[in-house]
Amino acid sequence: MRRAIYPGSFDPITNGHLDVLQRAAGIFDELVVAVAKDNAKQSLFTVEERVEMLSAATEHLPNLRVLPFEGLLVDFARSQKAIALVRGLRAVSDFEFEFQLALMNRKLEPNLETLFLMPREELTYISSRLVKEISRLGGNVNQFVPPHVVVALKKKQGRA
Repeated sequence: MRRAIYPGSFDPITNGHLDVLQRAAGIFDELVVAVAKDNAKQSLFTVEERVEMLSAATEHLPNLRVLPFEGLLVDFARSQKAIALVRGLRAVSDFEFEFQLALMNRKLEPNLETLFLMPREELTYISSRLVKEISRLGGNVNQFVPPHVVVALKKKQGRA
């Protein structure tokens, strides 16, 4: 079975994330969306909330599982018997960082491939950081995230 890991903080999941993971789910027999517990970012949502939002957004994909993880990604990938990591690239500015990560992961686990997928062109400018900021300032984020995430953002930011 060809299993891949799509890791991230997903704080919150965006339509760009959904586009990448739906295409990755079509390439692999199984896709595990790995939600990072301990990341360097200050998360708005708990890992449990992020897993719940992702699960709700992807319930139509039978070959996809959403799991939290902590520690080294390559260790998690080994534990899941994954053959590949899927990473989304929005812009050239993402490439240098993602390239470094891919090379380091290859050094740590030579049998784990990294595949880069780009979201559809009309979704490339969306980032979780920008979505949170627009929402915090009272802007409309309906076109950037699934409807249940809009509700969760308003609630978390005290605007529900």
